[in-house]
Amino acid sequence: MKDFRTLIIGNDINAYYLARCYHELTGKKADLIGLSIPGEKPFAYTRYTKILNIKYVEKLWDEKVFLDTIEEYYNEHKKDKILLVSSNETYGEYIAKNKNKLKNKFYFNYPSVKLQRTLVMKEQFYKNYENSVIDLPKTLYYNCKKNNIIVDDIMFPVIVKPSNVILFKHINFPGKKKIYRLNNMEELLNVIKCFKDGGYDDTLIIQEYIPGDDSHLFDAVVYADKNNSVKLVSFAQIGLQEHSPKMIGNAAVLINGYSEYPGVTEQINKIKEFMEGIKYQGFAEFDMKYDERDGKFKVMEINARQGRCSYYITPCGFNLIEILAKDLIFNEEMEYQVVERQQLETFVPKSIVKKYISNDKYKEKVLELWDSRVNPLCYKKDKSFLRKLLLLKIEWNYIKAYKDNKWDWN
Repeated sequence: MKDFRTLIIGNDINAYYLARCYHELTGKKADLIGLSIPGEKPFAYTRYTKILNIKYVEKLWDEKVFLDTIEEYYNEHKKDKILLVSSNETYGEYIAKNKNKLKNKFYFNYPSVKLQRTLVMKEQFYKNYENSVIDLPKTLYYNCKKNNIIVDDIMFPVIVKPSNVILFKHINFPGKKKIYRLNNMEELLNVIKCFKDGGYDDTLIIQEYIPGDDSHLFDAVVYADKNNSVKLVSFAQIGLQEHSPKMIGNAAVLINGYSEYPGVTEQINKIKEFMEGIKYQGFAEFDMKYDERDGKFKVMEINARQGRCSYYITPCGFNLIEILAKDLIFNEEMEYQVVERQQLETFVPKSIVKKYISNDKYKEKVLELWDSRVNPLCYKKDKSFLRKLLLLKIEWNYIKAYKDNKWDWN
């Protein structure tokens, strides 16, 4: 199982924990190619690490630059079996788009570009799958280019987010957030103006707000093998999401194998049926919210890749890199399994857990599991002095972010 290399494209949290998975499995360093932006430091998550060989490339977002870069890497390591993994949608789309060029050089598992876009492009997602086995929130659409009329009978509050997440990643404007919760028409019109002024010219999703605090949020990691058969599903209750404006919607604390709400087995079966029905392949992440009004888990979005917080399945016995290697490189058959082990994953310190988790029952469970927690960034075999300082800085930034960005999403 050690006889292969892993090339990770991207340098975010997702990229770091993928390298950690490879190191935990083989004891060897993964190779990483990340984006270099002139005048800016690389993302902090992959700095000062002993488990990565890192190369930074300018304009890696450009498809030609991307292809030239990984071709150069292949030529340097063509004697080895190379597992190719992206940490975000852009590179994953490039890999799928150029499958015929890459399939004899690298091992990878991504759905077609067409299928990816039905998931990643939120307008396509909600429209294509509104009558599928999964449950979706009520949704309206506003095209920033066409300036279509907004109906005046919208029931506030609403959630607003970009349909085109790839375009959204590459633009900036004051007050930019991943997700907006808006309480009236004036706030909605102001946010639309911000998107337009910032250069966003695609569709905005305007969605019913499902009531409930962060403990109504759920995460599922899914793996479908190269033959489109779902082999793995996890199901985790989130207790706290991140509070900084650009990170809202990302889980900060979650527990796999735990739910205060009924219907988990039914929802897992729906997820499996849905993914096999669309003939998906590779990793995916489901973001859901439990709606107490009708007792259903509403799917907010599906990421066509492993998610930012998906590391937690590894300490549950399902190493993400091992899963890919067994399926793609070593052709080992995997039986379908549900990840049932209770596992706490947290990006934040105990002080934030105690202060900001509003569900007391959930908080009690977190503290009960605290000694067996995992933080994807904290790896005992990657503890240089500078990295320890970096992790302390990240922890401090979390404390400041929660202090400075308060809201009530109940």
